[in-house]
Amino acid sequence: MSTLLELNNIECRHDDRVAVRDLSMCAPKGSLVCLLGPSGCGKTTVLRAIAGFHALSHGEIVINGRCVSRPRFTIAPEARRLGMVFQDYALFPHMTVKRNIGFGLRRVGRAEKSALIGEMLERVGLDGMGDRYPHELSGGQQQRVALARALAPNPDLLLMDEPFSNLDVDLRERLIDEVRQILKDQEMTCVLVTHDQHDAFSLGDEVGVMYEGGILQWDSPYNLYHRPATRFIADFIGQGVFLAGTLATDNKVETELGIVQGRCEFEWQQGTAIDVLLRPDDVLPDPASHLKAEIVQKAFKGAEILYTLQLASGGKILSLFPSHADHAIGEQVGIRVKADHVVAFKR
Repeated sequence: MSTLLELNNIECRHDDRVAVRDLSMCAPKGSLVCLLGPSGCGKTTVLRAIAGFHALSHGEIVINGRCVSRPRFTIAPEARRLGMVFQDYALFPHMTVKRNIGFGLRRVGRAEKSALIGEMLERVGLDGMGDRYPHELSGGQQQRVALARALAPNPDLLLMDEPFSNLDVDLRERLIDEVRQILKDQEMTCVLVTHDQHDAFSLGDEVGVMYEGGILQWDSPYNLYHRPATRFIADFIGQGVFLAGTLATDNKVETELGIVQGRCEFEWQQGTAIDVLLRPDDVLPDPASHLKAEIVQKAFKGAEILYTLQLASGGKILSLFPSHADHAIGEQVGIRVKADHVVAFKR
């Protein structure tokens, strides 16, 4: 698969402050990639640099084999064949849905333009709504209009900046699935930036976790969750608690919950003090277990209940129980650890 977007050791500055440093990434044609990180990590600056709105102080950006940015050289945004979807959708309130979608189709004949708009309306599931105005649409429908407008000129690359953050949870999950399918059907290459790991994992084929202007790990969502490269990523991705332990053998860790054994071997010497990450799905209910913990907090999640459990030492862990296993705060419950992917870091 050929590469559509390349960022080679780019650096971006805000006055004297380095916002992005020595960052490299690539996106193959037809791939959906995400930059994920907390506020202020530099992800939006990277997106603006790809779009041509932020100059580079070092490195280069290549789109479809053509250098579009390097120090003291920038091709204008409108010449980069990009589509953009923003957090606030940026629809024109005085224009109908049809006119919003057709806004970027300036060099297209009237008949072809009308056909393209109709095709885009059908593709994003808004057939029959072309004569409505943005204020007459729901948030999800407005997002689809913004997507249709970005895709109508058939760009080489689509850029999305926190596009789902203004939607409620149920609509957000449904729309992300729909958008992913639309982009895959179009064989569109897309870069999404978001602080929300659910958005990144649901949409992205690959995700880069950013921190302080750099990418800490570029990987599949599965590997970021089960094989985080740094303690920051382990903390940032998913939920979990670190439990103190000692390396007993190459792949066994001794903890107050007993021996925790994973599939992979650790590189440290026996006896090394380490911290083991336990996710809620690593700690299972087991009424017959001799291991007991006290429920100190609970959160009903529908099919499951997330319990915060206090151990005899005073330490706390998280555990997911089936929702029919409804226990009271203060109750002692039996548990066991089953962690196939043991994540640990030297203390």
